[in-house]
Amino acid sequence: KLIADVGLVGLPNAGKSTLLSRLSEASPKIADYPFTTLKPNLGIVRHRDFNSFVLADIPGLIEGAHLGKGLGHEFLRHIERTKLLLFLIDCTSEDVENDFLTLKNELMQHDDKLISRPAIIVLTKSDLCPESHYEDFEKSVQWLVCKISSQTGQGLVHLKDLVWEKLRAIESSLET
Repeated sequence: KLIADVGLVGLPNAGKSTLLSRLSEASPKIADYPFTTLKPNLGIVRHRDFNSFVLADIPGLIEGAHLGKGLGHEFLRHIERTKLLLFLIDCTSEDVENDFLTLKNELMQHDDKLISRPAIIVLTKSDLCPESHYEDFEKSVQWLVCKISSQTGQGLVHLKDLVWEKLRAIESSLET
């Protein structure tokens, strides 16, 4: 049932496909309009020496996805098939906190177990906005937050390290 170790979850145009293309050899279609991605794209991410994990670019979720809006049921089913979630939030958004709450709500409405799955919040496009734009949000959440720019490469190595650590912790918890 598992399609990937890590699933990228975000609103349309949050930078999911761009991140997949930067971290792996995958070549997903990337465009500046919503719903460029209509089915999951997979990529193998190489981490340090000989380690790797599979990353899934899940199509963008919109408010009402749990009701089937915007092919939501189809997209949400793919999320169920990952071990770790990366919530990609575009830090240039007018309301970063609301974007995160929308994603969280859609997952909870679809299957409340999804929200307890291990996750990292990834603030994308961090090269385009000052930290003051999202620092209140970062302080308010109890989740691990990583800031990246897929365009400049800022934070990508750190993100891969965080993902690898989380995946190892998940594996360890399954063994006990």
